[in-house]
Amino acid sequence: MDSDGVFVMELRWDPVLGEWVMVSNVRSARPWQPASFCPFCPGTEETGYGWKALILENKFPMLIESPPKPSVHRFYKTASAYGKCYVVVETPEHNIDDISDLAIEQIAYVISLIINKQEEESKKDYAKYFLWFRNKGREIGVSLVHPHSQIYVIPFIPIRVLRELSNAERYWYENKRCLFCDIIEIEKEDGIRVLLENNDWVSFMPFYTHWPFEIHIYPKKHIQLLTQLTDKEIMQMAQILKYSLCGLKSVFSKSMPYVMVLHQAPLKGDFNFYHLHIEIYGMLREESKLKYAAGMETGGGNFTYDSVPEHNASVLRERIKMCL
Repeated sequence: MDSDGVFVMELRWDPVLGEWVMVSNVRSARPWQPASFCPFCPGTEETGYGWKALILENKFPMLIESPPKPSVHRFYKTASAYGKCYVVVETPEHNIDDISDLAIEQIAYVISLIINKQEEESKKDYAKYFLWFRNKGREIGVSLVHPHSQIYVIPFIPIRVLRELSNAERYWYENKRCLFCDIIEIEKEDGIRVLLENNDWVSFMPFYTHWPFEIHIYPKKHIQLLTQLTDKEIMQMAQILKYSLCGLKSVFSKSMPYVMVLHQAPLKGDFNFYHLHIEIYGMLREESKLKYAAGMETGGGNFTYDSVPEHNASVLRERIKMCL
């Protein structure tokens, strides 16, 4: 409810930046972790017993399948907040700091559940994009500490992905090659920013890193969607994700807060020029010192980097080696 007791859930168009803003006053009611109760532990009304991982509907969503009619404004454009918001409960175990503490097989199982959910949601007319993301740490607003991630099924393409699509398409037509495949090859040739590699995936801190300890994880195969992965590639993804996050977690004495986001192609259409990947933004720049997206980043839109990516990559690579 707003101040007048009105339930508001809609998309509002920003005509200056050319992007949608999701508005939902339902979100203001979401709880922080109670001292004696966790809604994601086994045995609650939502979870029950006998499971390894679960995907639950978010009780405080930004989007729903039957949203109220959007408001009508004399100038601004609005749209219905069609979509779905899910919580991925990654393990029954509560006292685990991070998904990297889980076995590779468990992480692969979680990924498989997400793939099944994507196959299901992609059939819906409004579903244009499937965004899987993970927030780690109270510093960035995590309200429940039980290991979990989230899924948004949304009726538009996220603006950051839209920029990637535009640049990737231009590069494809100008060079007859995939931009991301070339980035992988250059990073491997340079070597100094590569963190970890297995048969099917490579993890590196890119030349153009924005966040202090930023990790990009790419499949070596040129694919666009999570649903195109084989069982072997899912297992290899789980492995490189586990050890990359394990290294990130141990860079400092305090566990690293981060945001992890799967970037993939839109659910509908031909985007063969795009390349699926995972981006992880580790947000501590020094021991107990957060990197804030402040004036230049938030207001100007361009990041500043207070170190050198090659140095931070070497620190992170050594931490990952200790996890293997």
